[in-house]
Amino acid sequence: MLAGVEIDYPRGLAGHSDADVVAHAVIDALLGAAGLDDIGTLFPDSDAAFAGADSLELLRLVMARVGAAGWQVGNVDVVVVCQEPRLAAYRASMRAGLAAALGTAPEAVGVKATTTEGMGFEGRGEGVAATAVCLLERA
Repeated sequence: MLAGVEIDYPRGLAGHSDADVVAHAVIDALLGAAGLDDIGTLFPDSDAAFAGADSLELLRLVMARVGAAGWQVGNVDVVVVCQEPRLAAYRASMRAGLAAALGTAPEAVGVKATTTEGMGFEGRGEGVAATAVCLLERA
């Protein structure tokens, strides 16, 4: 699961929730920009209530907190780092899913993918990384 999209690939990601690293990166970018606690504080892996949680639903909950703090999304951009699977065919769906969870237009959401040319844990196929940035504006 990446950005709420099920990726057709024989291997998956392990995590307490659905392990959606893209949604998690966006959540932490939003929380950081709004000056709020991080994802691990809000949704700890020690809390059984979040076992198998839908990360886009967690993103919606975070957006409610961000909105309550007086902010709205200007834009969000996320870069997914993995050697495989190739994500080009999924990017539009990922962008749409994130935009819906954020309550913003797809044009305000960027999703990019890159490889590490075989280097590091991503390049060896041991995991996926994602980095996100966002611009928040006063609501």
